[in-house]
Amino acid sequence: MTTRTILLASPRSFCAGVERAVDIVERLLAARSGPIYVRKQIVHNTRVVDDLRERGAVFVEELDEVPEGATVVFSAHGVAPVVHRDAAQRGLEVVDATCPLVTKVHVEARRYAARGDTVVLIGHAGHEEVEGTLGEAPNQTVLVETLADVESLVVPDPERVSYLTQTTLAVDETTALIDALRNKFPGARGPDTADICYATTNRQAALSVIAEQADLVLVVGSANSSNSVRLVELAERIGTTAYRVDSASDVPEAWFTGVRVVGLTAGASAPPELVAEVIDRIASFGPVEVIEHEVTRETVRFTLPPAVRHV
Repeated sequence: MTTRTILLASPRSFCAGVERAVDIVERLLAARSGPIYVRKQIVHNTRVVDDLRERGAVFVEELDEVPEGATVVFSAHGVAPVVHRDAAQRGLEVVDATCPLVTKVHVEARRYAARGDTVVLIGHAGHEEVEGTLGEAPNQTVLVETLADVESLVVPDPERVSYLTQTTLAVDETTALIDALRNKFPGARGPDTADICYATTNRQAALSVIAEQADLVLVVGSANSSNSVRLVELAERIGTTAYRVDSASDVPEAWFTGVRVVGLTAGASAPPELVAEVIDRIASFGPVEVIEHEVTRETVRFTLPPAVRHV
């Protein structure tokens, strides 16, 4: 039987912001006797959420589901200021697990709005990160998702326009939107560095290398994981058939008919063990050789909030 090659993208799986958020909940569960509530999914991954729920975390959609005075963790995606105010009014102990790179975007939104600009946020409607950023200056921020949105955009003062981006977007598509925005509003100002986070950029760069060589690409990640969905779309733009899978059980043997080279990666919210399980699943269909392609080595680490730093 012919050996099938698995090209394993690196970096892949957890990023520093996800590791920090999960670590926060784990430390609170270990240190506190009472229930630990988490507003929304701590990160967008089914396995992670199910595991924490089994260990005692209580996931809620809104703060009115949290008893007054209880401990609540805000997810890695960030929240709008109104959510912080609601938590204070209910006397909740808040432990904020917002990724520092998302916090940076919130700071920029406040700064741009304070100088009187219309803030153009490039992102996907309904995503929790986008909802949180829009909440920083709702009367001065407008969301754009497509080139058509940019084309039809009308602002009070074309000379006072700033832009921000969701941190988990596709780099190439976002660049096109920023270029279109600058063409329409030549004075548009953005952050000194791209808002798309290092982990999203690195995972897309790593996948680009292997997708060109693969007959099939698998991306491990949940359906609501923006960076995982962007990886699938990137592989498809390169011209390679690609599927997103939540777990090894989502991988049917029928996909591998005539496939000799498989590209494999995982979104930044997918735990590494899921990748190992998918490799085992592919190996159950026949012999495999795993070759890792590393484009960079990530060394970023984020400090934990004071509430859990010494737990």
